[in-house]
Amino acid sequence: MGVFVFLPLVLPLTAWPIARLAEQHLHPRTATRLLTGVAAVMAACSTLCLGLVMVVGTAQLPGNPLPDGWSDPEVREAVPYDEVVGKAAIPALCAVLVACGRAMWRHGRVRRRAHRALAGMRETEVAVLPDHVPYAYALPGGRRGRVVVTTALLDCLEPAERRALFAHERAHLTARHHRFLLAAQLAARANPFLRPLRTAVAYTAERWADEDAAQAIGSRRTVACAIGKAALVSRGTPVATLAGLAAAGPVPRRVAALLGPAPAARSWPSLFTSVGVATWGAAAGAAVSAMSSANSAVTMVLILNAATPL
Repeated sequence: MGVFVFLPLVLPLTAWPIARLAEQHLHPRTATRLLTGVAAVMAACSTLCLGLVMVVGTAQLPGNPLPDGWSDPEVREAVPYDEVVGKAAIPALCAVLVACGRAMWRHGRVRRRAHRALAGMRETEVAVLPDHVPYAYALPGGRRGRVVVTTALLDCLEPAERRALFAHERAHLTARHHRFLLAAQLAARANPFLRPLRTAVAYTAERWADEDAAQAIGSRRTVACAIGKAALVSRGTPVATLAGLAAAGPVPRRVAALLGPAPAARSWPSLFTSVGVATWGAAAGAAVSAMSSANSAVTMVLILNAATPL
């Protein structure tokens, strides 16, 4: 394996340029899908390689349940600096699993609590809660999900702005933005180098819903006003993996984008632009990461199989 086993751990650095440029130059729908896909691939590859290195480190520990042959010099030579790196990978992988498990548990807990709180209400597309705290978010689940909003927030908006709010939250549910947000969140927990992509996905998902809402109601300015008012009074969403009108992303940038022309719906940028170079760089980084992790996995399986007596 050699140093190839370490490449997926640092290759997420190749995606940093696209994390910023995609927000500015790509359609929000394209940017969200691209960034989430790159983050998911790179996170999976880095976690796999961390697990492979951990096997070598675990095999060196006394009393471990692994076959004795897995601690042979031939196995340890497959990983550079095996004594230090192998043992360091054990707590690192445990930290990754705990962080990802905690994020999944928190996401599920918030969704379960929200559904229990709405259990006594009619099964309508919009659930209006009599609460003095202003907030709104898209709650996935069931056949179509529900839009949860409080009377305190609705009182702050004009009728047209309320329609913009509902259109925005429906766009989140229709496109299942919570899946993109959760995938980006888990990727950032698996590899800290992917945190810029998580931030970018949180922003582009909101911009995606902004554009869909503007198209649905036919007024970009109304959506911009609704976002600005909601951001001033709303406390946001109960968890980062749920989407809402005044959730993640710099609100002034979202408002400025809505006050300008609609973004072009290009599926892939030209190579002869800065965003094109960054996109291809991120795609190449993800491809190299996948090949390195696959090569390392196959090599490790062959080595361990040869070291294990029949």
